Amino acid sequence: MSAQQHKPVIGISIGDLNGIGPELVIKTFADHRILEMCTPIIFTSNKVINFYRKGIPDTNFNYQNIKDFTRINHKQINIFNCWEEDVNIQPGQLTDVAGKYAVKSLMAAVQALKEQKIQGLVTAPIHKKNVQSSEFNYTGHTPFLKNAFGMQDVLMLMTSGNFRVALLSEHVPLAEAAKYVTRENILSKLNILNNSLIRDFGIDKPKIAVLGLNPHAGDEGLIGKEEDEIIKPAIKEAKRNMMVIGPFSPDAFFARRQFEKFDAVLAMYHDQGLIPFKSLAIGEGVNYTAGLPAVRTSPDHGTAFDIAGKNKADHSSFLTAIYECIDIIQQRSEYVENHKNPLKKMTNQLLANAVDEKIELSEDSEG
Repeated sequence: MSAQQHKPVIGISIGDLNGIGPELVIKTFADHRILEMCTPIIFTSNKVINFYRKGIPDTNFNYQNIKDFTRINHKQINIFNCWEEDVNIQPGQLTDVAGKYAVKSLMAAVQALKEQKIQGLVTAPIHKKNVQSSEFNYTGHTPFLKNAFGMQDVLMLMTSGNFRVALLSEHVPLAEAAKYVTRENILSKLNILNNSLIRDFGIDKPKIAVLGLNPHAGDEGLIGKEEDEIIKPAIKEAKRNMMVIGPFSPDAFFARRQFEKFDAVLAMYHDQGLIPFKSLAIGEGVNYTAGLPAVRTSPDHGTAFDIAGKNKADHSSFLTAIYECIDIIQQRSEYVENHKNPLKKMTNQLLANAVDEKIELSEDSEG
């Protein structure tokens, strides 16, 4: 097998046709150095790409069209045409047409992921309102992927380097968020998180923090009972199988940067986790769906209609999502290989320890 074929094949869903997704894709893959790390297949129409490419001067974005996966070129960007018809593109506008074709792209990409035609998926942003239909009745990518792969549960995990925030509940109204704070949900999410940290991020003994639901984590029951009645008992049970600590008062936890002591933190609802994450992981956060049999990442932002089609979109988060997807695929492969051959894992660990000791000795001698 050639070196080119060792690279993972990464599928890209185009997102809302009127949002910044197409621009992010073009800017990311215009730097052809990324082709040394992966083979991209963009699920869209070449007409969509050509429309947005005209608005990005001096871009070096060249591609080939394919209609089946036997024609993949591992040295080039591949456009898998999901439709042939002309589509009305209106940058910055929320239209049913743009939502319909965003779903077409996503479904084609997910089907390829399920059939292992691609090894990973990076999704460009969709808008939750205009994608709604009888075939797509979901509040976002995460619940759709959960259903597509027939999983009992999955986890929305935001990552930025060693900073990781997982969510107990995702896109639900704040008035209903407390309903999701149950022993069963907490244990399920913690199990997925712990397993993902081991398998997907290569952390042998993960250390996980759990936030409280109420201000000051309930203040010993003075400001809510959920911590004492639900969260603490769930943490106690989880401790039988993993290293987990909490519940922490959310404001102090992030303000004092306590998250730096942990491999991940489980937040009780969307904004409790996403506001500090997006504030601290400026521009380079990634949304990862943990608990799937396949790897899916996305940038940590939305369609940004206000700047769509204006060549103003920053592709940093999208590029990081590509890198994260590649890293997790490789980490999973190493995990499987190490479990097939425990001696190899032990040898790799000894080599890593030897390198660390050598670095420490050289630093001491320099001092």
